[in-house]
Amino acid sequence: MVAGVHLAVVRAAPAARLRNACLLAGLVLWMLYTRYFATAQALHATLPPCPFLVVTGHPCPFCGGTRSFASMWHGDLGRAAALYPLGPALFWAVLAAIPVLAAGLVLDRDVRWRLSGRWARVVAVVALLPLAASWALKLTVLPN
Repeated sequence: MVAGVHLAVVRAAPAARLRNACLLAGLVLWMLYTRYFATAQALHATLPPCPFLVVTGHPCPFCGGTRSFASMWHGDLGRAAALYPLGPALFWAVLAAIPVLAAGLVLDRDVRWRLSGRWARVVAVVALLPLAASWALKLTVLPN
């Protein structure tokens, strides 16, 4: 354990079970949607376009994520990264999270973690810097 970081695997409380079940369902549905995105697009059955893009004419920090995941399903890492630089890493993170969440539900376990204020700021910066860099690339050099 690192000072200021507390991590424990505990018996899941009802609220944690519900949260994890909803998160698992959402991730599985997202992966299925992106897996069959090309078919859904051909049938005009995709989700509506990004509201930020529609209103401003500029991509939001997450624009390209759906198409990036769809490209990952087809093994096109270069296109996936060009569409959304964080897409390939997030794709693999979601694929890893699904069995972990499923195991937690089956075993009735949850991961409980607490961060001190300093560590919370570090985690926020570590998460926001790649997102900002990705958005900057989307606004300047990468395709929409």
